[in-house]
Amino acid sequence: MKNNHAIKKEKKQLTANVIGATGLVGKQIVNLLLENPKFDKVRIFVRHDSGTVHPKLEQQIVDFSNPDTWEKHLKGDVLFSALGTTLKKAGSKDKQYKVDVSFNLNFALKAKVKGIETYVLVSAVGANSGSRIFYNRIKGELDDAVSKIGFRKLTILRPSALAGDREEKRWGEKIAIPITGIITRFIFKKYRPIEDKTVALAMINASLRPPAEKIIWTADEIFALAGEK
Repeated sequence: MKNNHAIKKEKKQLTANVIGATGLVGKQIVNLLLENPKFDKVRIFVRHDSGTVHPKLEQQIVDFSNPDTWEKHLKGDVLFSALGTTLKKAGSKDKQYKVDVSFNLNFALKAKVKGIETYVLVSAVGANSGSRIFYNRIKGELDDAVSKIGFRKLTILRPSALAGDREEKRWGEKIAIPITGIITRFIFKKYRPIEDKTVALAMINASLRPPAEKIIWTADEIFALAGEK
């Protein structure tokens, strides 16, 4: 009887929650989760209809600034966060801070209260709460804050420049990423560009690994976590 119970427990399918599901990495996380047999439900929290339809997908249209619209739906096994914005898109530093730090931290805190034991966050290379660079500082502040919540399994990924098909075209990145990729292929690997799908795969792999002391994965290590060289 004990063996049967152990087998059932081992085969338990998981429920994933995703915020930032319509962004560059977020879309890839959702697509990969929907294909992954280890997850039987993928719940996304979005401001507008994502347009994605799938038997495993549950979509919650919410107001991120109002927990009453999303807190009751936050339950399951894992919370994936790829939520973030740019200063240009946000319109001000205060608004960017609200999205990148406040919204993320609120979800993480509620997830812990609701019994979600695994939290996987995509941060950024250079994240440092003591940095003079605004973007690096707020990313570091969030990393520090979620590290103190007490998740049974916490993984923070700090990728470098993200490569992928963005809805918002950034011509500087379009030119710089291929050049940076060549330069960093053999030196400064920590800063080599990384595909959105690679980051998403690394995040899912991290959620399925046993709890470990290693929490922060830097850019070059993310390739290994995703199963790439």
